Amino acid sequence: MKVLVAEKIAQEGIDILKNANLIVDVQLNLPREKLLEIIKDYDAIIVRSVTKINEEFYEKAQKLKVVGRAGTGVDNIEMEGATKRGIIVVNTPEANNVSAAEHTIGLLLSSIRYITQGNKRIKGGNWDRSGLKGIELQGKTLGIVGLGRIGSLVATRLQAFGMKVIAYDPYITDARFKKFGVEKKETLEDLVRESDIITVHTPKTEETFGMIGEEQFKIAKKGLRVVNCARGGIINEEALAKAIKEGIVASAGIDVLVDEPKCNSPLIELENVVNTPHLGADTEEAQYNVGTMVAHEVVSALKGEMVPNAVNLPTLQITELNDLKAYLKLGETLGKLYHQLEKDPVERIEIQYRGEIADKETTAVTLSVLKGLFETILKERVNYVNASLIAKNRGVEVTESKITGEGKYMNLIKLLISSKDKTYTCSGTVFGKDEIRIVEVNGYEFDVMPSPYMLVAINLDKPGMIGQIGTLLGVNKINIATMQVSRKKNTEWAMMFLAVDSEVCKESLELINNMEGILSAQFVKL
Repeated sequence: MKVLVAEKIAQEGIDILKNANLIVDVQLNLPREKLLEIIKDYDAIIVRSVTKINEEFYEKAQKLKVVGRAGTGVDNIEMEGATKRGIIVVNTPEANNVSAAEHTIGLLLSSIRYITQGNKRIKGGNWDRSGLKGIELQGKTLGIVGLGRIGSLVATRLQAFGMKVIAYDPYITDARFKKFGVEKKETLEDLVRESDIITVHTPKTEETFGMIGEEQFKIAKKGLRVVNCARGGIINEEALAKAIKEGIVASAGIDVLVDEPKCNSPLIELENVVNTPHLGADTEEAQYNVGTMVAHEVVSALKGEMVPNAVNLPTLQITELNDLKAYLKLGETLGKLYHQLEKDPVERIEIQYRGEIADKETTAVTLSVLKGLFETILKERVNYVNASLIAKNRGVEVTESKITGEGKYMNLIKLLISSKDKTYTCSGTVFGKDEIRIVEVNGYEFDVMPSPYMLVAINLDKPGMIGQIGTLLGVNKINIATMQVSRKKNTEWAMMFLAVDSEVCKESLELINNMEGILSAQFVKL
């Protein structure tokens, strides 16, 4: 596969792409016409902030599978066109996560302890600490607006300072709040009322622009401290300056301004505001990480793997992804079974999560189920990006349910797939770290380790059935690796799963289906 690097990244990133056996073309500063002419030949493109990835671009990029943005934002990438085509868009927010979180804390400490003011006095030959009495963080309440990647890093670090951490983020699941030990606030107003310190970590959108302004400062505690290391304009600068002058806000640390790089903000002239020129991601480590991280993400996406920094996929940190890998594989496996065993079109699918998996962020696992479900019947590209959209376009209702508490298995994923006349079920579990098992299909209980090639048959529960199928497969030189049979109480039928070493041809399958006592036999490819 071919990757076009259209804007500069670290050489180490290019080396990662080449070491993954990708053909890498580095062509910087291409004229737009030339880019549109050659992009048809590439499976992936890496850009920064200059190259515009829009509908015009997508129409020419027929082979494109991945857009890699070496940076945090995706303002230059049109997301809807990518998603409907199943094109994965990745960026590198984690490349500067630690830098931004540490700078947030640096600004906070500097502002509450008046470090820059004290330094200025000493440099001026004035040993005077009057008016510079600070506060401690221990015992204070930190209010975080946006519990994403950077917000969660700030939370864990400031918890180590002995702070109580609360957060407002309507787009983050309760499981994530629980994971980081953060108290969830249902409204921004609730957070503002309770916070001694507020820090914002959200993208700048129509919804978040100016979200903290005069009305919020009116209900804030007197002596509030404020930090903005996210985007200029999320906190209204005029309202903040007014709140500082009125004594509502005691100090602020500001790394971003609404009109940057212009220095015309009312915050700059205030003595108790620490300003820095957008230094949140400006570390040696962050700049190196951008190039190497985007390269790793592109390689993973081209392999068809779940990517933690995909913008048009659920938000996952690398540790969360590692915890979910086996469940992603299990979900896809269960999804692939349906259309290879049943022919009825799907109207509704309920995905039940039981036990340990119910406490995890399961959105990505649901996508893996849908990916597997549609991948077996559609010629178009189906992946984590467009699986949900495909379900919607096909009129399939998708629901999740979670059941905690003890059961037969420590964790269980169960699919209930409804068609017009019946409901099909299948279930699976994960043993240990990554051993997946199919444990139930339509009420028949198993302990099946999935295999690339499997024969699934429903037969009369009578002697000789296993031998007949084994003999027929042997005649056709198809080796059986493992075999399991399950009975269902109060019926005359049994189901068998046979893992085989090669594909079962249509002629062999037809012979099996014509055997006396066979209700159905299906070849399953996973």
